[in-house]
Amino acid sequence: MNIESPATPAATSSESSHTHDAHNSLAPEPTAAGEQQRAPRPLGVLVGFDGSANATSALRWAAREAHFRALPLTVMSSFTIPPAVSGYLESFPDAGGQTLARQATERTLNLAREQLAGHAGEVTYRLEHGDAAGVMVNLSGSAELCVVGSRGRGGFTGRILGSVAAALPSHAHSPTVVVPHTEESSVGDGAEAISTADTRPVVVGIDGSPHSRKAAVEAARTAISHGTRLQLVMALPPLTTAAMWYPELAAREQAMVQTRVDDLNKDLDVEVGWVQAQFPELSVTGSVEEGFPVNVLQSMGGRVQLTVVGTRGHGGVRSALLGSVSRELLHHASAPVMVVPAHD
Repeated sequence: MNIESPATPAATSSESSHTHDAHNSLAPEPTAAGEQQRAPRPLGVLVGFDGSANATSALRWAAREAHFRALPLTVMSSFTIPPAVSGYLESFPDAGGQTLARQATERTLNLAREQLAGHAGEVTYRLEHGDAAGVMVNLSGSAELCVVGSRGRGGFTGRILGSVAAALPSHAHSPTVVVPHTEESSVGDGAEAISTADTRPVVVGIDGSPHSRKAAVEAARTAISHGTRLQLVMALPPLTTAAMWYPELAAREQAMVQTRVDDLNKDLDVEVGWVQAQFPELSVTGSVEEGFPVNVLQSMGGRVQLTVVGTRGHGGVRSALLGSVSRELLHHASAPVMVVPAHD
């Protein structure tokens, strides 16, 4: 395994790759009309792998995404070495040395190689020294997409969302996909499963904010690469609970709901038309669903292949890194969730 010179004394990396003819030339990402085409990011689809069952699901999901986007796949695993308790500089361990932690991480990357046997695409394996979340955030600026499992080997076994999956969407410089710890999240075994198309649509939650439009553009690109359709969803939360206590108000409340639905449908038509104008080749539909946004999107999990949201919408505190909808969806989703940063 070739060792790269570290960019800083605190970080080292090593990588190796194998390339197949199927991905020798990268296909350009679908671009919104009028948007300036930028250079492809060299890491392509970046996936964090720690050898856990959930990480294996994320690895195979990432390989499938790399296949359909015609992008290289970068598999990253990291390790840390606590310094010895001493006041001397010599007590700090050498991250480039063959420590037990480094050797264990090399074995983890070998497990990833076994899982990707037969994958007909370019794959690079990176061994990094540092905190997994921090390493992936640093590398995300050179990736088109970051992929992690909802939880790995670290932390409490019963946690719904691990530390890396919780931190990465808030700070990454590229869209992040969190693959949940469910049977449905697994792509399946074998190279054929990775290259098999999923006909289910991509769904994106929108609220009319600029952030949700960024999410819609990324969702459209994903849908195009998979040859499927895009569904835009607007949620209408319950307006009041007065009818629960005063049944005579039910008719008035229903009229208010219908008025609001009509208004949202007009807004939705504008959003669908805007996305369709950017991507004329894409089949775009939209729907207004009654319920809280998280519940609406979560209920669609089994019928879609990917749910896309922005980091923040109209709600919540403006300075929040991750909005309430995206945060709660990551905790409760049964299907992969993509979080698109506002600054990407």
